[in-house]
Amino acid sequence: MLSLHGEDDASERPCSVTNHTAGTLKRVPVPRRILRTVTTGDTSAAAGTPLALAQPEDRHSRQEWEAATAAVLRKARKLTDEDPDSGVWDRLTRTTLDGIAITPLGTPDLLDGLQTSGRPTRAGAWDVRARIAGADEKLLNEHALVDLDGGVTSLWVRVDDDTDLPVVLDKVLLDLAPVVLEPTGDAVAAARALLDHASYVDLHPATNLGADAATASGDDLATIAGLAQDAGVLAVVVDGTAVHDQGASDVQELAVSLLNAVATLRILTARGFSAADAARLIEFRYAATDEQFPTIAKLRAARRLWARVLELSGVTGVDQRQHVVTSRPMMSKYDPYVNMLRTTVAAFAAGVGGADAVTVLPFDSPLGQPDAFSRRIARNVSHLLMDESHVHEVADPAGGAYAVEKLTDDIAVAAWELFGRIDVDGGGDINPLIEETVARREAEIAKRKRPITGLSEFPNLTENLPAREPVTGEQEVRRYGASFEALRDEPAANPVFLATLGPIAQHTARATFASNLLAAGGIAVEVAGPTSGVDDLVAAYGGQAVVCLAGTDAAYEEWGSAAAAALREAGARHVIIAGVSTNSTAEVFDAVDASCAMGVDALAFLHQTREALA
Repeated sequence: MLSLHGEDDASERPCSVTNHTAGTLKRVPVPRRILRTVTTGDTSAAAGTPLALAQPEDRHSRQEWEAATAAVLRKARKLTDEDPDSGVWDRLTRTTLDGIAITPLGTPDLLDGLQTSGRPTRAGAWDVRARIAGADEKLLNEHALVDLDGGVTSLWVRVDDDTDLPVVLDKVLLDLAPVVLEPTGDAVAAARALLDHASYVDLHPATNLGADAATASGDDLATIAGLAQDAGVLAVVVDGTAVHDQGASDVQELAVSLLNAVATLRILTARGFSAADAARLIEFRYAATDEQFPTIAKLRAARRLWARVLELSGVTGVDQRQHVVTSRPMMSKYDPYVNMLRTTVAAFAAGVGGADAVTVLPFDSPLGQPDAFSRRIARNVSHLLMDESHVHEVADPAGGAYAVEKLTDDIAVAAWELFGRIDVDGGGDINPLIEETVARREAEIAKRKRPITGLSEFPNLTENLPAREPVTGEQEVRRYGASFEALRDEPAANPVFLATLGPIAQHTARATFASNLLAAGGIAVEVAGPTSGVDDLVAAYGGQAVVCLAGTDAAYEEWGSAAAAALREAGARHVIIAGVSTNSTAEVFDAVDASCAMGVDALAFLHQTREALA
């Protein structure tokens, strides 16, 4: 049986992971905390003197934090007066799609008995990598040269069977700028094309001939590995983003990447490569999302997992090389400028997590071929993080943070266990597990527990999307907001009448909520405005098939039922009310066809409303 750590019983350990399947794992006790010391700067002070971060009177107990936090949650009505203060932990703990709990506060006890390996190995700035993809080779060459001149340090090039690679790479200094190939067809031919084009120069050692560990045949892997070894470059990409783009969770992405990497080791060692030589030819590609702490922990866990595989294979001194790409699925076609914020957070997480190379995808990528402005913004994100924020100056910014170390361990343990389950007879089928993850994520997005700004939250029905040329040949991506995007792609032909009860100050909260919810489904509203009674509402009513009442509970109780009845008599076929039924408003809620409030299944509500409008 294989264990994730290095303390397993010798009788359980196989001679090499390249010839054995993964099994169970155990956890090993480690020191509870890693004490860090700093030099005070005073030459008379001893180096390594601990820095006093707080005075005794500034320190607070766990119970004091619980009491202060509980007070805030009670004001927000998320805890009752009867709930104990300790209930804040359950209320604020978030669970990932992998079932891993993310604590609201890191505490030293989280490290009891946990492994804290997986720290970044990169020293200094990360490689800023731009993606070059499309059918027009001269345009791609222009993009490559502009990106390199603008601060990009390497290129990630999609190569189709008919791509003229020398044209794409014309005037690119291949000894200074690594090129990572992404062949969509004949991988051996693509590798040879790059080597032939670069015959006059020594390629940068971080160049990768781009054999896909998941799809390349054993013969192609061995051929490309041999070419790469002779040229002194990398040969294989273990691409975790392929399953991420289909909706896989963090743990699933890590497990699949580990499965493909181990399969590559097995293939290459069977063809005469040493395990160490094979490992040196591999680069891993992972996705970074705008959930920064899970992303940081995932990258740290990935290094720990690969180090364990190499340990079991008898390999030492080979670090995992990580190329991290901002997530495609997290991006939105609508309100695409919000993608700048998403990719900035993702790039920050990638840098803090220790990525060796980072690709920030342009914010308009979901719309088609990115333009010059979006490409400039994308490459500048990394430079702002490094040159302005100096994120790269600290080797492991998240190291020692109790919550991050705990999350790293939990992700690593879960990924190792899943790897062991799917590494059976050449690879188990993980697709059903990914579909389950997609369904869970879709349910949370539908209820807006995972809000998507500009799409499921705060949509703008009047926005003009920037026009972009279409991109062909790209792999399908399951964007997280696809269901809402489908509704926006075909806006409802008719609006909803927003029947606002009372003056603006009284109805604005629920009217705004209902308007935003309906807009998320491509449904416009026509607002009654301030009203003082049923006659005002009927006078403002324009014959719409669907109306939505929006007002205070007091207004609902006073004249909500009469308003609903009058609007039905005037022609409304479907009546909605914004809010949650209470004892005082039960009568009016019983008189309507649907209601909307926080926590509603937004997609189901929007489909129902659109059907009523039609």
